[in-house]
Amino acid sequence: MSKLAGKHVLLIVSGGIAAYKTLDLIRRLRERGAAVTPVLTKAAKQFVTPLSIASLSGRQVYDDLFSLTDETEMGHIQLSRASDLLLVAPATADLMAKAAHGLADDLASTLLLATDKTPIFAPAMNVRMWTHPATQRNLLALRSAGCVILGPSDGEMACGEFGPGRMLEPLEIVAALENLISDSATSAPVLSSRPLAGRRAIVTAGPTREPIDPVRYISNKSSGKQGYAIAEALAAAGADTILVSGPVDLAAPRGVKVQCVESAVEMLESVRSALPADIFVSAAAVADWRVKNAGAQKTKKGPGGPPVIELVENPDILATISQMATGRPRLVVGFAAETENLVPNAQSKLARKRCDLIVANDVGAEQAIFGGDLNRVVIVDATSAEAWPQASKTEIAARIAALIADRLESKK
Repeated sequence: MSKLAGKHVLLIVSGGIAAYKTLDLIRRLRERGAAVTPVLTKAAKQFVTPLSIASLSGRQVYDDLFSLTDETEMGHIQLSRASDLLLVAPATADLMAKAAHGLADDLASTLLLATDKTPIFAPAMNVRMWTHPATQRNLLALRSAGCVILGPSDGEMACGEFGPGRMLEPLEIVAALENLISDSATSAPVLSSRPLAGRRAIVTAGPTREPIDPVRYISNKSSGKQGYAIAEALAAAGADTILVSGPVDLAAPRGVKVQCVESAVEMLESVRSALPADIFVSAAAVADWRVKNAGAQKTKKGPGGPPVIELVENPDILATISQMATGRPRLVVGFAAETENLVPNAQSKLARKRCDLIVANDVGAEQAIFGGDLNRVVIVDATSAEAWPQASKTEIAARIAALIADRLESKK
């Protein structure tokens, strides 16, 4: 049964082309047993009609702060207090700005000011509006106030531009809501933007470099972007997070302690020194082999032709941590970068390494995963393989952090 079953969602729809997704969002919420009470801004009615929203939700649509019928009972207060979740989807730059500054000149903004619930925003706007300093300041203010921000994802806009600003797909929003909900002793829904508070996490990211001689090495194309995003998402969710990073050209994630290493042996030593931990995410692309006898001096060309390089196997960091007899992290997550047979290879890796989850992705030449900002993954555990839609690595990281929080909660 969905965690949304029996929950009452107050859904504020603001004015943007992404409002058309709200129709499917309402349907998906109701499929999971949630009741949806819709509130439309004046601008939202330019994109979706009150009739279509009312038909799908099965409830009255609210849109007027000064309705005499509703306001005789202080409707703007009661609507919020009677709900379990307050979701704004799409959340426009204008409505987010109002919420950040406490403005209340219509029903939607008044509800956000009067609520006793944690507001959840699913932003949707043009990429330039999203990246504008004013929007980013408002976003920081909302996060600092404890609001939950879902997305946005990267993609093509209705205006033809490409970048961050697309509202998450309805199923992504539903999954995020389910991961945010936890049941208290009274069975009342509680939203927490820091569900991993009190937990300790170790994340590995980036490639390793295995020296051939002082100027040459064996490595791979990993950029470290996905691992860095996961470390930041875990920290944002409240975990005390240590990132063990191979050589990358990335800034340290916010709120994360970074330990920089070069080789696989150094990475394993650094991970071990960071234990104990509740969570271990092995996102690094660790070289499988290293040179047995790396040269102390630069190897020169000679008449004998290319040198013969003897390789030895590197330590398996994921298997080592996952198979610890004592002190094993409660949840161990591995990555499988494959060019063929994605799910079967990931399932085989899960069994061999004896970890709890595998995040599998196809890194074939046509996918452009290494170094890119987008990813498409399959989450593999002992009983299932769930394909997630393509999204930004930041959004994938947020979903992985939410999934980790949910798995740890279920292990209690």
